[in-house]
Amino acid sequence: MPHIELSGVSLVYDTPSGRVPGVEGVGFSIEASEFLCIVGPSGCGKSTLLNIIAGFLAPTSGEVRIAGKPVTGHGLDRGVVFQDFAQLFPWRTALANVTFGLEMKGVAKGEREEIARRQLELVKLEKFAQSYPHHLSGGMQQRVAIARALAYNPSVLLMDEPFAALDALTRDDMQRLLAEVWRETRKTVVYVTHNVAEAVYLADRVVVMTPHPGTVKTELRIALPRPRDPLSVEFLEQQKTLLRHLSEAASTSGPQPA
Repeated sequence: MPHIELSGVSLVYDTPSGRVPGVEGVGFSIEASEFLCIVGPSGCGKSTLLNIIAGFLAPTSGEVRIAGKPVTGHGLDRGVVFQDFAQLFPWRTALANVTFGLEMKGVAKGEREEIARRQLELVKLEKFAQSYPHHLSGGMQQRVAIARALAYNPSVLLMDEPFAALDALTRDDMQRLLAEVWRETRKTVVYVTHNVAEAVYLADRVVVMTPHPGTVKTELRIALPRPRDPLSVEFLEQQKTLLRHLSEAASTSGPQPA
């Protein structure tokens, strides 16, 4: 059984201009421990789809199942990391941010701090446990956010362009770190990105979407050994292939919403 299954997922937004389709008839499955990236032109519903999987949005029709059970809202089987650095609580230290979900679960103080310290060590921030978010760089804040999402041990990690606001060098470092964390934890990851090189570097498989409304155009398996070399001929060829699919997705999209 696939870990995550989407069947005929559609969502329509009610706007002042009328009803606008966000995604329509989306269906694919994700295996346990697979790293799946979702890419596509702006407006194709990548973030909408991630929010549906997270349980933050309910589809107008269709269904999402995780481990065979229908998604009816957010659950502790899913950890979420967003792009915005403000997702951390500014009044909490890095350690206290990571323990937050464990507090909500009622885990005892000593145990939750031990778990949080292990997660901070996993993302190489154990020396910054007592630092507040405003003392940390953007990349370090995102590492804390990843540690917090992993702390209560979800089986699925959902990530919505978490490195988009970072400079190029920091982003490269974060991609390498995430690949190491995934290799260590073997979570099932669903990762939204605009960045083609990032998708090729991280993904086992890439879902390419077309916009207006968002539908799946194609799925591309990234059959490259890990760790991946972004300068290798094979890597660059995979980038070219993915870019071609993205160009076709943009040119075959339906009419723009009014």
